[in-house]
Amino acid sequence: MATPHVNGVDITSSTQCAHYNSPLDIIAIKHKCCGKFYGCITCHSELEEHPAQVWGKEERSEKAVMCGSCKHVLTIEEYLGCGNRCTSCGGGFNPGCKDHYDLYFEKK
Repeated sequence: MATPHVNGVDITSSTQCAHYNSPLDIIAIKHKCCGKFYGCITCHSELEEHPAQVWGKEERSEKAVMCGSCKHVLTIEEYLGCGNRCTSCGGGFNPGCKDHYDLYFEKK
């Protein structure tokens, strides 16, 4: 699988954006509505003309979260259960992202 292009505002090589740019903000999420990876939901809202859609519970096997460190793409299920670490390189993800899961993923 080729490394997905990450869209957003001021995206870095590690997928940080203008809105979330700490050393732990290194994931990009593929949006269900358009199939594009974005640095965050705010980037999506600023650059797209359609509302974001939430991935359903039945879509947890979708490869939709990319680690900005190693570019490994995790399934939604893998990401939700990874303990804030990439399952490929062990890079740390922002634990505060859990507060935003409902913007991307239907709750269990």
